[in-house]
Amino acid sequence: MQNTASPGIFTLQFWLLGMSSFLFSSSFNMLIPELPGYLSAMGGAEYKGFIIGLFTLTAGISRPFSGRLTDRVGRVPVMAFGSLVCFLCGFLYPIFTTVMPFLLLRLVHGFSTGFKPTGTAAYIADIIPANRRGEALGIHGMCMGVGSAFGPAIGSMISQAFSMNALFYTSSFFALLSIVILFNMKETLVEKERLSANAFKITWRDIFEPDVFSPAFVTFLAYFSFGAIATLTPDFSGYLGISNRGMYFMVFTLFSILIRFVAGKISDRKGRIPVTIAGCSILILSMFITGYADSVTSFLTGAAFFGVSMGILSPVLSAWTVDLSSDHNRGRAIATMYISLEAGIGLGAFLSAALFANKRENLPVVFLYMAAFAAGALIYSILLYRHKKRASRVI
Repeated sequence: MQNTASPGIFTLQFWLLGMSSFLFSSSFNMLIPELPGYLSAMGGAEYKGFIIGLFTLTAGISRPFSGRLTDRVGRVPVMAFGSLVCFLCGFLYPIFTTVMPFLLLRLVHGFSTGFKPTGTAAYIADIIPANRRGEALGIHGMCMGVGSAFGPAIGSMISQAFSMNALFYTSSFFALLSIVILFNMKETLVEKERLSANAFKITWRDIFEPDVFSPAFVTFLAYFSFGAIATLTPDFSGYLGISNRGMYFMVFTLFSILIRFVAGKISDRKGRIPVTIAGCSILILSMFITGYADSVTSFLTGAAFFGVSMGILSPVLSAWTVDLSSDHNRGRAIATMYISLEAGIGLGAFLSAALFANKRENLPVVFLYMAAFAAGALIYSILLYRHKKRASRVI
């Protein structure tokens, strides 16, 4: 179905994709640290969990459609649509200035990450040899990570120096640049179909690809922690006197960037599951450190460990998913993994906000819960690894 993969990974197409993803990641991540305070100023403090929860809800709902469209209509159109949603939402935030319209817009904004990453992962799988996928996804993750790191920090600076509206318009501008780059990229799907109503007819198989159950299940449990981090660290930062609410995001993403390339490359050689076990173990530790942080130093130490864990898990789980997929179901398989990711983030956001209840003393309990979900992912991975070891001995 796809074009033959290039023997190398450092091609113009790959770096264009990386730049587009950097801009896309910056676009929506620069809003995250400032939105809890923005919503509170509207009188919606009790809805903080909805900021991430609603965003991930529509991202998850849209995954079956984006996976199906990726396999039928093309990778590039799906990516472009995701960036287009970010572009439009940036102009609508200044208009939707009361609680319910704002939450509705967060619901719409989620379509962006429901589409762009699905098309991107399939595109990378098309152009990268199988034995270098972990490495390539790690490098691409670095591009996304730079956006995730500097986006929140830049967003906080813009909102403090200018205004929230300036922040929203900057977000739109970054998304526009992401779209422009995509127009210069060659489509990798050979057997394309015209966009029609049939492309939107979803079956259960489009929602769940059983071949990738294992990486999807680990992703689901591990990403509860991400939902809690995105929801609560802006308030946590305020309690510790950190004026730039994007500082935690910047530290964890910088450490994530540093480890992604190495983690993906090691998983190409040693296997996905052993590296996943390491990532889950560090994730549990990061939740303990963050939850019991009582100073800026311990708080940012937790961010560093969280970054290392995500830097390991993100490319490795993606590569594991692609390994288990085939050309004809690659978009669907990737969509399944991302549905699990969004479900984990969304439920983590809602659960953490409910447990937190805007009380500082509840923070350790919240992160203990998140550590428990990560422990579930660790236990499952260990049991799966042992099962595969025993099966290989029998063979």
